[in-house]
Amino acid sequence: MSPNPDCDMILKRISILNYKNLEQADLEFSPKLNCFFGQNGMGKTNLLDAVYFLSFCKSAGNPIDSQNIRHEADFFVIQGFYQAADGTPEEIYCGMKRRQKKQFKRNKKEYGRLSDHIGFLPLVMVSPADSELIAGGSDERRRFMDVVISQYDKEYLDALIRYNKALQQRNTLLKSEQPVEEELFLVWEEMMAQSGEVVFRKREAFIREFIPIFQSFYSFISEDKEQVGLSYESHARNASLLEVLRESRVRDQIMGYSLRGIHKDELNMLLGDFPIKREGSQGQNKTYLVALKLAQFDFLKRTGHTVPLLLLDDIFDKLDASRVEQIIKLVADESFGQIFITDTNREHLDKILHKVGGDYKMFSVNRGSVTEIGEGEV
Repeated sequence: MSPNPDCDMILKRISILNYKNLEQADLEFSPKLNCFFGQNGMGKTNLLDAVYFLSFCKSAGNPIDSQNIRHEADFFVIQGFYQAADGTPEEIYCGMKRRQKKQFKRNKKEYGRLSDHIGFLPLVMVSPADSELIAGGSDERRRFMDVVISQYDKEYLDALIRYNKALQQRNTLLKSEQPVEEELFLVWEEMMAQSGEVVFRKREAFIREFIPIFQSFYSFISEDKEQVGLSYESHARNASLLEVLRESRVRDQIMGYSLRGIHKDELNMLLGDFPIKREGSQGQNKTYLVALKLAQFDFLKRTGHTVPLLLLDDIFDKLDASRVEQIIKLVADESFGQIFITDTNREHLDKILHKVGGDYKMFSVNRGSVTEIGEGEV
């Protein structure tokens, strides 16, 4: 597969208080495979989301932090105890009280900017919510690119933050009832153009390198049944972004927002030569999304300093037996690091455990309480 990064970062233990429906959980994990079994709505996804929070400083499902506090409680706390390959311990703490700012600390020291933490604990999550990548608007697909690239490229994240700030300012000017000085527009347009060109170049380079990795995962899972592709479109491709923005300004003022720029980029998702949104069956869509995320994992592993954590939430739903089998083969491969997987179907999990052999832990999740299941227990 790909060259091994310098180290694996393993989540050894997590401690959760009042996060979503999880009142209290203190769990020790296997460095290889951790399975969570239980019916829908019991809290399996919330558990994975807590692990996600420790990597991205936010929930995968709900960007409003205070809404992740358990209904009856006034605060939540998530603590992750990690260990690097050389044995160095790392402790990540996140806490939030209602009506207060969240705290995010590494080894008891608070971060100046949350963006400094992104990429320290790379992580890829595959979940039913991914269906929005195909069905949703272009912002979902841009976010997919942003999440991958900003985990290995700080310059990208900084440029994206600068671009969005300038975009906001320009939109404020466009809405203004009063006439606005040309100079003022130019200040923000130049900042948008400068940071936007950086974002465009890095997105383009990423997609070029990403496509063959993605295609090889898809053909493995589907056993070469279909061909898939991706194509990237941007206003920055054929003209300088500054010119694009200046030419668009009069129309933008009529609309009251910026119609053109890298915040309108699109990533076309193709099955054969057609949009998968129109052509794909449920099974093909699901295969496409799983291949996309496993390729994201592989890509981050090649570019990063550590093997990402892999979170697989209800991944086998809507797939036929042969595709399930292919994914199980992939996931059992040595090239993956630590994996967290949920399912309502115990058989799927048992098949994976059988393939992986060795090191795993199995947990039962029921109404927000999580218990470890010993070997041989049902």
